[in-house]
Amino acid sequence: MTRLILPLLLLLVLVTPAWSAIEISAPGQQQIPLALTVLQPLDDGRNPALAEEFNQVLSWDLELTGLFSRIDPRAFLADAGRLGLLSIDVDFAEWRLLGAEMLIKGGYSLRGGQLVVEARLFDVRARRLLNGRRYVGKPGDVRRIAHAFADQILKSLTGSLGPFSSRLAYISDQSGRKELYLMEVDGHKPVRITNHRSIVLNPDFSADGRRVIFTSYRAGNPDLYQRDIFSGRESRLSARRGLNVGGRFSPQDDRIALTLSKDGNSEIYLLNGDGGISRRLTRYWGIDIDPTWSPDGDRIAFVSNRRGNPHIFLLSTAGGDPQRLTLNGKYNVTPAWSPKGDWIAFSRKEGSLFDIYLIRPDGSEERRLTFGPGNKEHPRWSPDGRFLVYSSDESGRKAIYLMRADGSGSVKVSGGSGNCNHPAWSPRW
Repeated sequence: MTRLILPLLLLLVLVTPAWSAIEISAPGQQQIPLALTVLQPLDDGRNPALAEEFNQVLSWDLELTGLFSRIDPRAFLADAGRLGLLSIDVDFAEWRLLGAEMLIKGGYSLRGGQLVVEARLFDVRARRLLNGRRYVGKPGDVRRIAHAFADQILKSLTGSLGPFSSRLAYISDQSGRKELYLMEVDGHKPVRITNHRSIVLNPDFSADGRRVIFTSYRAGNPDLYQRDIFSGRESRLSARRGLNVGGRFSPQDDRIALTLSKDGNSEIYLLNGDGGISRRLTRYWGIDIDPTWSPDGDRIAFVSNRRGNPHIFLLSTAGGDPQRLTLNGKYNVTPAWSPKGDWIAFSRKEGSLFDIYLIRPDGSEERRLTFGPGNKEHPRWSPDGRFLVYSSDESGRKAIYLMRADGSGSVKVSGGSGNCNHPAWSPRW
């Protein structure tokens, strides 16, 4: 596949912006009873399958958050079958009788190949509209519309957008070669975007989400490539002798941190957007790999065996001496700095298995997130810092999983027949 075309005919119109007085920030602390009704037809252009698909996508997204307890639809009363886009049209007393505190209603119209979705979030106790959106697109946009409204629901209740209007990049060998793929956050619509017929590794998104970098052995050497997701244009950014691996875009600009071994030893460098070397950050006989940026772009966390075993170190991008971060364990790798800057996720090998841990950038509050059979590796953060994506072979074959940042709610999202690993979470599209 040489070109990826994304559906862009999607318009969002704010109907009634409103901020909730409800404050929730973490799953399990304050689950909100939620009633999610099926979209009702706005006119005689009925398509129950579209309404059901919207409901399923939105339901999956909200379940992943862990913030809601769903009211059983079998208990719904007469108001569930009415359109009710305005507060005055909703029978709030009926929903309070069922114990609902939040209510999602909406309508749809499908005419001449154009899909219109009116989606509403109501505060049942306050009897008012919290968020209302009108989306216009094609029938094939229904999943994207549902993800977009899930993001808006989280914004209304927590103050920050959800991450569901984004994509996951990952490596799969289902074609017989390790190639780069994209899929929706819930694992739907996987698309292969490279055809290198070689080994592709370690994808990462630019800050605007339009480009992805990765290492490929296409030319026989582990070189760094960049691909524009929308146009399909691809270029080789770094083809220096030896390793050109572990590339990570700066969250602030086009600089890239990566490992080069052009002089014989594996060191961390910064590249400019055109692939030219901006700065060499490490100078040590040990192996320095897997850089990850702090959100402000001022520091790098990376893996080094300079003290014997692989551990995670921190280093200013202005230079200076690295500071050791992890003190426990004997094999700590693949760090990922959270978007809020408050945590660094990483994998630790204990015995024969890898599990995922968190640690504060000051070295405090180390905590283990994953347990049980199989290896859990390569953690990466969602753009809002609520979730982590990682790879695991707990079911026998490597697959992509999501979990909440507290380690709860783990769910497998990748399908297909191959092994999937090295995930990366894009910014919102």
